[in-house]
Amino acid sequence: MKILALESSAAACSVALCQGERLLAQSLQNTGLTHSRTLMPMARDLLSNTGSRLEEVDVIAVAAGPGSFTGLRIGVAAAKGLAWAADKPCAACSTLESMAWPLAHIEGQICAVMDARRSQVYNARFQGDGAQLRRLCPDRAISLAELAEELKNSQGPQILVGDGAVLCYTTLKDLGLDVRLAPPHLQYQSAWGVARCALELVQAGRLTSANALAPNYHRLSQAERDRLEKQCREGE
Repeated sequence: MKILALESSAAACSVALCQGERLLAQSLQNTGLTHSRTLMPMARDLLSNTGSRLEEVDVIAVAAGPGSFTGLRIGVAAAKGLAWAADKPCAACSTLESMAWPLAHIEGQICAVMDARRSQVYNARFQGDGAQLRRLCPDRAISLAELAEELKNSQGPQILVGDGAVLCYTTLKDLGLDVRLAPPHLQYQSAWGVARCALELVQAGRLTSANALAPNYHRLSQAERDRLEKQCREGE
């Protein structure tokens, strides 16, 4: 099973080509350039440099959310274009689960967090057992206060991973919780994690078509929230 995976949900942008769990090649860029400029050239060059053709890929995987609204749209649009061109199925991967997979070798609890602004984080929690992940809660947008209350009842340390890890570490540590940061090279999103998450979707028969592929934002955009607030004010 050959999987081409795209990750553009946050500041870093990456592309990976995997054969099952085995990483064949990965390209990652975290330079602040917009993903609209970098993602497709990275995918094109990765395939070229590995001597691979898009037709040889079995699944196009993408981090479909949560994450940056713009980043998710760029990633999903790129995945759609690649899948349509080669008539391939897609895997719409949870960004949070994809972040946790590189830490599945740890026997303990993994807390994936992304800064969602407005005093919230996107979060999901997992139990690693040395090889697999067991999901402990669904992907969600949650306040740091709510997350702290939940973690007070957990057993053992929480390994924080994601672009919200440092923010959460500072707050949760001050509250006396046993939290630890993932190593820097495993702390942020990577396309290999997306590919590994996609493998689970393949095995569960949960692939989708390019036409049906869509971002999963997990909450309304700022523009949509402003529009609803304006409608409520006008209706008073």
